[in-house]
Amino acid sequence: MKVKSLFILFFISICSIAMQAQDVNFEAKVSKKKLGINERLRVDFAMNQDGDNFTPPSFDGFLVVGGPNQSISNSYINGKRSYSKTYSYFLSPQKMGKINIGTASILINGQTYTSEPVTVQITKETVNPLDGSNPDYVANAAVHLVAEISDSNPFLNEAITVVYKLYVSKDVSITSAWQEVNSPKYEDFWSQNLDARGNYKVYNGKYQGEDYRYVILRSTVLYPQKTGELDIAPLTLSVPIDVPSNRRDFFGRQIPTRVNKTISAGKRTIKVRPLPLQNRPDDFTDAVGDFTLYMDTNKKQLNANESLELDVKITGTGNLKLMGLPKVNLPSSLEVYEPERDNNIKVTANGMQGTISEKYTVIPQFKGQYPIRPITFSYFDPSTETYKTLSSEELIIDVPEGPSNNDDVAINENNNATNSINNQFKNIKLSANLEPVAKEHFFKSTLFWSLVGGPFLLIPLFLLAGRARERRLADVDGNRLRNANKLAKKFLGSAKKNLGNKETFYESMELALHNYLKAKLNIETTEMSKERIAFLLTAQNVKETTVLEFNSLLKSCEFARYTPSTSVKMKEDFDNAVRIIATIDKEIK
Repeated sequence: MKVKSLFILFFISICSIAMQAQDVNFEAKVSKKKLGINERLRVDFAMNQDGDNFTPPSFDGFLVVGGPNQSISNSYINGKRSYSKTYSYFLSPQKMGKINIGTASILINGQTYTSEPVTVQITKETVNPLDGSNPDYVANAAVHLVAEISDSNPFLNEAITVVYKLYVSKDVSITSAWQEVNSPKYEDFWSQNLDARGNYKVYNGKYQGEDYRYVILRSTVLYPQKTGELDIAPLTLSVPIDVPSNRRDFFGRQIPTRVNKTISAGKRTIKVRPLPLQNRPDDFTDAVGDFTLYMDTNKKQLNANESLELDVKITGTGNLKLMGLPKVNLPSSLEVYEPERDNNIKVTANGMQGTISEKYTVIPQFKGQYPIRPITFSYFDPSTETYKTLSSEELIIDVPEGPSNNDDVAINENNNATNSINNQFKNIKLSANLEPVAKEHFFKSTLFWSLVGGPFLLIPLFLLAGRARERRLADVDGNRLRNANKLAKKFLGSAKKNLGNKETFYESMELALHNYLKAKLNIETTEMSKERIAFLLTAQNVKETTVLEFNSLLKSCEFARYTPSTSVKMKEDFDNAVRIIATIDKEIK
């Protein structure tokens, strides 16, 4: 009895599977069996049950100009479910004659189904190839997304521009907003968008020789950071297109048919050339573009313990945000503070343009003349494909007053100064014929004694002020902390100006933190991973908690640019940045 029951269940299962298999329908349909070589063919692969792992034929003899477009229909009529799923392709024939469209396959309920091959006849060109009765065909032929690249074979770190244009034929219209399905990805590129999305202007232009309207969706400037073939992932849009139809409303106006299409600009490949090794200067630091070098001071003459500002600037067009400035070598008798970095850069279709500069605060300790040797800066000019080296002029700093760097000279100078003072009083007469004043209104009055004694009373104040100044100068840690706070605020000056403007503020903050690390640790932008930063700061005896706070602040800047943020939060991040930079400057050895 038990064996009999098992046999019945097995027989029912086999029948059920067989019935399901018989119910599955998967077939290929074409819009026409005969067409001109200048026409387009629509091929639909339809099934009545949901399936996976769809594999189309190779379409030999055709060029795929659209698809795959997927459509699903699921309805219930009188309690009976009706389901269909279709993959559609639009094909352009490449030759005349009979062309065979091979089989497609789909996996349904664990079983693979294949469609029957279809043969179509391709004839010579027809007079009017446009199939106006097919909205999908018209929409597919009327809207195109193109990625235009200024240079597909640039040098490493040379700027290129990608412009995304949406071309729309005058036969159709787009009356509602399109949606971005996939955004382009720029791996191994430094990138920045030039224009805000949504501010579109319509232009008239040509696409494949035909009149079209087009809008510029976005323009992006790229700087390749690796050599070889680099891929740019495509921009993909879902676009609602209104196609004219033969239907009319009550007033005789044409009723358009709306077709939703997914279009892509296609993957683009950039072949990046390496910079030549021949004639590469020793001081070359990956600067690519066209630049000028400037170095000068705001003072050429000053006394010891006074300060001057030394400016080093590079101006021009190129990868300004990705390169460093040449270092200045100064005599050991000059006290030099960490430079203040300032970037005044804008990004245009031609790349980065502007100025990067470092301002050094310099204090001479002794009198004398101090030469500031010329500095050199080398860059690669992609327009001439050659390396160029710039050199500044030598500067002389004259310090006429102040202590000498030689003790014996200092003693002789003091003796000479004493003799000179004695000689100044040798001709003063010590006996004078003075006559008393008739009325003693002034002599021995309160004003008289105030004027006589007042200067003596000021002497202790001058002594106290001098000692306070000496203590301040001797307070090395205190001076370092005060200078650290000053430098932190200078580095973050641009961010402070943009408080309230989220994107600009956090971009300036991130740039200020990177520039500070460049100045303190002498590292380049490409080395600024969080692990590398933590390693270098720890090696400089910076406390672990301070390192964690710095990396946390960097991470906060990265995320805050893409998330909502308030003015209070921006002010809090700014204060934290000032505090953390000052702490690092105090702890670093």
